[in-house]
Amino acid sequence: MDVITSFLKKGILLSPEIIKNPFFLEKLSQLEGEDLEAGLIIDKDFLKKKGLLLDDEDGKEKESVVKRKEETGQINDVKVLFSYKKEPKKITVNDFVAYFNRRFEALSSILRQRQELPGVTSINRLRSMRDKEKVVFIGMVFDKTITKNNNIILTLEDPSGKINVFISDKKKELFETAKDIVFDEVIGVEGVVSKNFVFVNQIFIPDVPLVKELKKSQEEVYVTLIGDPHFGSNAFLKKEFGDFIEWINQRKGSQEQREIASKVKYLIIIGDLVEGVGVYPGQEKDLEVKDIKEQYDLFAEYLKKIPSNITIIICPGNHDAGRISEPQPPLFHKYTESLQKLPNVLLLSNPSFINIGATEDFPGFDFLLYHGYSLIYYADNVGSIRSQGGQKRADLIMRFLLQRRHLAPTHTSNLYMPDTEYDPLVINKIPDFFITGHIHRVSVNNYKNITLINCSCWTDITEDMEKRGLQPQPARVPLINLKTREVKIINFSK
Repeated sequence: MDVITSFLKKGILLSPEIIKNPFFLEKLSQLEGEDLEAGLIIDKDFLKKKGLLLDDEDGKEKESVVKRKEETGQINDVKVLFSYKKEPKKITVNDFVAYFNRRFEALSSILRQRQELPGVTSINRLRSMRDKEKVVFIGMVFDKTITKNNNIILTLEDPSGKINVFISDKKKELFETAKDIVFDEVIGVEGVVSKNFVFVNQIFIPDVPLVKELKKSQEEVYVTLIGDPHFGSNAFLKKEFGDFIEWINQRKGSQEQREIASKVKYLIIIGDLVEGVGVYPGQEKDLEVKDIKEQYDLFAEYLKKIPSNITIIICPGNHDAGRISEPQPPLFHKYTESLQKLPNVLLLSNPSFINIGATEDFPGFDFLLYHGYSLIYYADNVGSIRSQGGQKRADLIMRFLLQRRHLAPTHTSNLYMPDTEYDPLVINKIPDFFITGHIHRVSVNNYKNITLINCSCWTDITEDMEKRGLQPQPARVPLINLKTREVKIINFSK
């Protein structure tokens, strides 16, 4: 009873109902070291606010939550708007053709909503038009060439055919736009016909409309974001992640930081939960835990220490077990049974789309979650991003993808499964928050009232990261205040 004595000496009283509970000592010990005021009465309600349910009611709560997860695929006020669950099948060349046709239809539909693109013409009709006749059409980028005179020629295609378009370097703003165009993205063009060419006057990308509302909640609650913990790696930052667990339990940090921790309602983990096995050549030397199931079990043990009143939303990354081609399905398999049993954990696909915090009179916030495999490709291959920092500017990459309304518009920028019904990587619905990871650096910015956040990691630099050009900023945690939309960052590496 030493724990009880220490609390009584501080003038803190214990409710008789919790003293009689056989599990209360375990929960009470978790409050040791906290700055609690004399005269405070610790009862069931107080413990519940701290996320420390006694096991009898914890069991009832877990049973109820698990049932809701099984029946609805959601927990509390987290509504799943999209999580990919289709079973894999044999892929043929025709599947890729159908996939790109579905993508073209989706992005073409978005472009047609722009008032600058009235009366769009199919490409096969352009060749029959008179010279110098004004044309407006939509095409997917098949090829891109820079001429010896430093002009740009694009080959654009739609289901009806192909045509070459010419962008002069004398049109400076247009030329700068064209320099950043990548293969397979879908664009709108306004120009004039000249024989087998179109001379371009304007280029239009799908982009995000300007009318997106900057929503704010009436309640001050926080969303905590972490990415790429890489459990099982010998470079895993055990102490720093332990400090994070202590903070989220309100046992570590300044008074302000503990106050924020008390208001955390959601934790989003954006992939690469574990280091994985066989992800890259020679990975064995980087592993502390060499069994993939044991890596997930270790991760689950840490998640159990997070207060049960916090909803944990998880999507996979390319180091996780299972299919690495996108969209990656949720982590429902034999290796992740320990995660599946956690009642406050929601396992989603990569990418996925959720809504949180909706009430009868508030629509809630839409979150687009994407681990971010394609980010490195665009950091390296888009000139304006590369010249401004490349991988260090995740915000510019995320803005680029939003403007293209696609998470990986270029065929070689990611591994993907061609869905013949629709393209799951098209950004149809505009989010309030766009969350990514993968490049191990924290970044926060805003684009047309969409908050862009790339998450940090929990591993020191490895030889593999150096080869890929990653320069990690580990152990930094972005915290979103849903009432103000302000994003704070706590650095646990200090």
